[in-house]
Amino acid sequence: MSEAADHKDDRAQAGEYVLGLLAPEEARAFERRLASEPELASLVALWQEELALLADEVEPVAPARHLKRAIDERVFGPSEQPSRPFGWLRLTLGATALAVASLVAALFLVSEPSPDYRAQIVAEDASLIVAAAYFEGTGYLELQRKAGRAGDGRSLELWLIEGGNAPVSLGVMPETEHSILKLDAAMRARLKGAVLAVSDEPEGGSPTGAPTGAVLAVGKISGV
Repeated sequence: MSEAADHKDDRAQAGEYVLGLLAPEEARAFERRLASEPELASLVALWQEELALLADEVEPVAPARHLKRAIDERVFGPSEQPSRPFGWLRLTLGATALAVASLVAALFLVSEPSPDYRAQIVAEDASLIVAAAYFEGTGYLELQRKAGRAGDGRSLELWLIEGGNAPVSLGVMPETEHSILKLDAAMRARLKGAVLAVSDEPEGGSPTGAPTGAVLAVGKISGV
């Protein structure tokens, strides 16, 4: 199976894990992977934030009185039995939870969360290729390194270049091929039309706060 297919499968399985759709044995196996695979944990965090936003759009719906009585009698027995405290609240919350679950499942089955911005950060000789996808709702910048790596004792550092302003570091890129960075609100506002660049730096990143090594690859950020 190709590397791209493996990544897509991991994204799908991370979504199933967050939704509680995995069988118990599959869930335990997935959790064992989470303990040793940071990029998989990042995918889970991304799904959790994206899906949590859906709950804000769901309004509680109270069922009709005759429906409540019918459900009460089926679940709790004939109406002459003592009433259950908070039964109506449980029913309302249950309806809300069902609506949320249906909405989340529909989103999951239709598509993955879509990014708002993308960038292809590519070296002139294609020795380094990094695909970047930014999700405005969560502030996540997802990086997929498709080619190239840092040299021995060196690090790849990601920079945001906005117009004629000095480059701003977004952090040292992890050695894993897939990684996710969380951008603060101030940095998010500067992404549109800016440029992402990757430089070769000493291990751990630039000691000066500015690029000190060669700029290996550059890519402009564009809307999707």
